[in-house]
Amino acid sequence: MRRKKKPNDYGTGIPYHDVEALARVLLPEIQAFFESEEGQREFAEWKAQQEKDKVKQD
Repeated sequence: MRRKKKPNDYGTGIPYHDVEALARVLLPEIQAFFESEEGQREFAEWKAQQEKDKVKQD
């Protein structure tokens, strides 16, 4: 008989079904934000900052 593999909680102790339920609520909100004008602007600013930080490290 094969045992069902327990999903990895990555040390959080949060049951997998709780994480999945939270993801179902948050994902559409996150997607809507990044599709919005504000989200696009903030992402572009974040990306520019990442490039500046990368240049400083090199």
